[in-house]
Amino acid sequence: MIYTIFWSLVFVVVVIYLNASQLKPVKGQMRIGVTYMTMNNEFYKIIGEEVSYRVEAEGDRLILRDPALNPERQAEQIEDMLDMGIKALIVAPADSGCLREVLKKAKEQGVYIVVVDTAVEDGIPADCTITSDNYKAGVLVGEHYLSEHESASLVIMTHESARSARERVAGFVDTVSQNPDIHIVREIECEGQVEIAMPKMQEAIDEGLMFDSVFCLNDLASVGIVAALDENGILDQVDVYGVDASPDSKALIYEGMMDATAAQFPTLIGKRVADTVYDLLDGKEVQDALIPVKLVTQNNVEEFGISRWQ
Repeated sequence: MIYTIFWSLVFVVVVIYLNASQLKPVKGQMRIGVTYMTMNNEFYKIIGEEVSYRVEAEGDRLILRDPALNPERQAEQIEDMLDMGIKALIVAPADSGCLREVLKKAKEQGVYIVVVDTAVEDGIPADCTITSDNYKAGVLVGEHYLSEHESASLVIMTHESARSARERVAGFVDTVSQNPDIHIVREIECEGQVEIAMPKMQEAIDEGLMFDSVFCLNDLASVGIVAALDENGILDQVDVYGVDASPDSKALIYEGMMDATAAQFPTLIGKRVADTVYDLLDGKEVQDALIPVKLVTQNNVEEFGISRWQ
């Protein structure tokens, strides 16, 4: 009887200890803050998975927040994470110019800042910036566009608050402007979102805007554009171009419903971001990185794996 009671007590003590150890922070465990401009984009989820794998492997804690494209909310979320004692911050800014004060505060608290996907404006503090070569993405699509059009009436779908989007549009416009017979008939703000791009395109169609091609800052927008054109029965009259090489856009290219896109590589970006965070925490020097992009057309789309991100 005494023997049974003894081992029962031992069991209870062990259970209490294990539960307590799970509730208490692991000694030396670091908190890593993460805020992408929106989680309504599979691109950021892929980056996030790579970061999460590394943080978990290191035994640290990831704190993820979604500002849903709201820069004020993103600043508030970063403030909250600073109060939680984060040691590093990974941020894809919802607005490239609106985080100046909170990122300055983060640096004053000794927090390492890694900016991903879209750079902050000049003068805003960051320890490292890792993005796709966004300007080059626009150039690649623009060069392909020039090979297919001697003249055109072109619509540009934009996201003005995101520096990455502005760079892609600039690369494309700078390239196609070499042909004076290509005319930009309208620029439409869509925040890079399907649910905004589609009705905005519908409005332009309803107004009677004449155009024969559309360049989209990303493939969330391009999917919305294709849907709007298809719904109006004019998809075969309009060429659509984007940036990302998302699975949806690659499927559209494969089916001949979209012309081309520039591939980003979120898996590679995520690994690079995770490595950079831990290099900074280990006191190592780091450098900004531009991740190369590649043109995707119907001729090579299968090489990129249609059903998945690259």
